[in-house]
Amino acid sequence: MGERVSAQKTKAATEPKPPGGEAAAKIGEADGSVAVPAPGSASGPTGSVRGSGPGPTSRRSVKAAAAKPAKTESRTALVRRARRINRELAEVYPYAHPELDFENPYQLLVATVLSAQTTDLRVNQTTPALFAAYPTPEDMAAADPERLEQLIRPTGFFRAKARSLLGISAALHERFDDEVPGRIEDLVSLPGVGRKTAHVVLGNAFGVPGVTVDTHFGRLVRRWKWTDQQDPERVEEEICSLFPKSDWTMLSHRVIFHGRRICHSRKPACGACPIAPLCPSYGEGETDPEKARKLLKYEKGGQPGQRLKPPPDYPGLPARPLGAE
Repeated sequence: MGERVSAQKTKAATEPKPPGGEAAAKIGEADGSVAVPAPGSASGPTGSVRGSGPGPTSRRSVKAAAAKPAKTESRTALVRRARRINRELAEVYPYAHPELDFENPYQLLVATVLSAQTTDLRVNQTTPALFAAYPTPEDMAAADPERLEQLIRPTGFFRAKARSLLGISAALHERFDDEVPGRIEDLVSLPGVGRKTAHVVLGNAFGVPGVTVDTHFGRLVRRWKWTDQQDPERVEEEICSLFPKSDWTMLSHRVIFHGRRICHSRKPACGACPIAPLCPSYGEGETDPEKARKLLKYEKGGQPGQRLKPPPDYPGLPARPLGAE
């Protein structure tokens, strides 16, 4: 595939071409890459990488192409395809950012703990009152458990989360002089803090690169065939090996943004996906462009985002305070 000459010329000459012909082969950028239909072809996703151009000639041809097993992808082709997806996502989401409201590392750590099993929106609606009541780790360490539970009740699992926050804030007060540490070894030593939470804090409060493997990230990197691992630490290890360290934090934001807005778990909006020509799982979701556009969420769907105080370059609407939905 591509421009590389195979060592077995006879076999290469008789091998069937992938859907979309040579244009599809070049997407992989190396032999052994996934056979992804060319943009705008009758057998593949609609338009260019950013979603413009003519659509497929028939739904039957789209389904046939999506159902066709992909060839084994070489390591070189995988790296090139993964990095191209990251570049395309950077153009789609130049404003990608952590979707938790915070003003310092302590607030980000607390918000990240609260974000388990709920939305960032619900956390952002809850934390203003929480931080007004407990502005420092010392304050939270001395909190009445029942009052703390009531303040964080909207985020769910509030009793378990209250115990975690009390343990974390006590450790910060006693061991780190009320400062959130900037090393992963120290962060994961805090009660209930794992690598995912640590990477969120390090990457966004301290500028230390890291890959954040949350539910969205793990789902998408498996859907894109970047890894088949299920364990978050193994996923992190394999994805880190595909990208330079300087890309890790922003890659995490872009993938999570895409998972929340377009590449949903149950019904991905394949027909409105700007990286559809690079996706080996194209066709798992809605491929009709008009129907797919109705599935878009947050700013892509013209709706408010998750942050009450989004960054200045965010193109969508701020989220509404608690009780104003």
